[in-house]
Amino acid sequence: MTQLIKRAKSGDAEAFIRLMEDNKESMKRIAFAYLKREEDVADALQDTVLDAFEHIHRLQKPEYFRTWLVRILLNNCTKIYRQRKRQIAYDPDAEDYERRTSQGIEVQSDLEFHDLLRQLPEESRMIFQMYFGEQYSIAQIARILKMNENTVKSRLRRGKERLRRAI
Repeated sequence: MTQLIKRAKSGDAEAFIRLMEDNKESMKRIAFAYLKREEDVADALQDTVLDAFEHIHRLQKPEYFRTWLVRILLNNCTKIYRQRKRQIAYDPDAEDYERRTSQGIEVQSDLEFHDLLRQLPEESRMIFQMYFGEQYSIAQIARILKMNENTVKSRLRRGKERLRRAI
């Protein structure tokens, strides 16, 4: 992985494409936890790939590649979220649910998980997705979100308590 990152930093487009493919699903799940709409997720992923390609030469330590990439993704998600917030409000979750169920796609367990996540405050939702969904450590989450590790731990604990009450 480190060699692939070094090759991408030196301008190897094939190495960069492989890195993006290796991290695509993880980025998609994180973006869905934040944005919830497929169109917004696609925009965030596209912007992230472009930003990462343009700025990969700035990555100082290859071992922090995933952290760096997720930080770019979260910045793009925040930008898109703020843009959408200014538009006319409607319920995107209801529209997305209707569209997926009308296509006959089985989404029950996925919806249950996301319904539970929606009960959490926004800042806890992202931490839950990164910790339980993407298997990031508390230290990695703290570094990516630029927070204290104890803050991450307390939000995880409070979120678990809130979900227990909801269940």
